[in-house]
Amino acid sequence: MRLPFVRRVPDGRGKGKGRICLLVRVAGSGGGVILRPMTNPANFWDDRFSQPEYLFGTKPADFLTRHIHFLAPCSRVLCIADGEGRNSVWLAGQGMQVVAMDGSVVALDKARALARTAKVSVDYRQGDVTRWDWDGAQYDVLVGIFFQFLGPDARQQVFAGLHRALKPGGLLMLHGYAPRQVGYGTGGPPHVENMYDLALLNEAFGGYDMLYEADYDADVDEGRGHSGRSALVDFIARKPIPTEGH
Repeated sequence: MRLPFVRRVPDGRGKGKGRICLLVRVAGSGGGVILRPMTNPANFWDDRFSQPEYLFGTKPADFLTRHIHFLAPCSRVLCIADGEGRNSVWLAGQGMQVVAMDGSVVALDKARALARTAKVSVDYRQGDVTRWDWDGAQYDVLVGIFFQFLGPDARQQVFAGLHRALKPGGLLMLHGYAPRQVGYGTGGPPHVENMYDLALLNEAFGGYDMLYEADYDADVDEGRGHSGRSALVDFIARKPIPTEGH
């Protein structure tokens, strides 16, 4: 079993320079890793999603089904790095107006097929999460589930984009792995700094009204990609509405 993630390897040319590489930990090899140059991240994700099966299954994340009561009917929702569509399709089935983005053409094709099977409508768009136009539209709800392929710098940039894309009074729903997940090895990148903790999320979205947060262990069965005992973080908060004169 191989658990990949993306990393920039410095080559001495200065900040932000270097090769984008794929770091692979090979199970059963004493924790060893292999660095492989990756010329096109989109091709990497296309390859991951190219199998006939749905890598993370076709059912929504349990996080969403447990917290559906936070969602108002007909909300305009953006699903971030939605992959093969399991979460966006389910949200559309609950009566939401859903836009879903992902960088992988293969994943989006599978998501559209899943939406057709479920007889729901989702506006699927291709885009790199680090280059997405966060100022192009505002949404009632932002849903980000397991998009932990980002290191701290890119994550900070994307979190700032989420803040801009969310309407005042809008709902932010984030779900991912806690740092101890690396030791469990049941999903996600083997890199602690990509993971979430509640302090990090509260700092990133300071001033939001906290509705629900939790750091816990649970058994996850979400396709081949997420399977087994997992360390999870839930974060649901509402963007404040500016008071008059501010």
